[in-house]
Amino acid sequence: MIRMKTVTYATLLATALALGACSSATKMEGTRSMMTPLSGAGEVPPVAGMGGGMAEVSYNPATYTLRWTVTYSGLSGPATAGHFHGPAMAGTNAGVVVPFTGSMASPIIGSAVLTPAQAADFVAGKWYVNLHTAANPGGEIRGQVAAAH
Repeated sequence: MIRMKTVTYATLLATALALGACSSATKMEGTRSMMTPLSGAGEVPPVAGMGGGMAEVSYNPATYTLRWTVTYSGLSGPATAGHFHGPAMAGTNAGVVVPFTGSMASPIIGSAVLTPAQAADFVAGKWYVNLHTAANPGGEIRGQVAAAH
């Protein structure tokens, strides 16, 4: 009797673990990753300077979770702020949608859960990454995040 209960519990546990693994794999398969170069030329208007960087962005549509790692160098001074802005296509400006929090030192790492409206604009490529400095409070380097299809 005890052996039968042990086998039953073991079978149930194995089934639960297998189903959990399938669920996680399905969610991870839908994650979309993008690499976005950042430069002064991307600013509106363009900013001359030696600054540059890269934003590695991933988005999971099943959970509306956005994750980012932003690396940069060569700015005119320390980054004072960083954000995702939108909705805006390349060449146009928009307000802050998701601010970066914590240290603005490279790398800037963070995550946020988007609303359905934010997610729609993000997936459509209507967001950009912008890093600001004291010398360029409107933004020193910027990059448009590609549409996440």
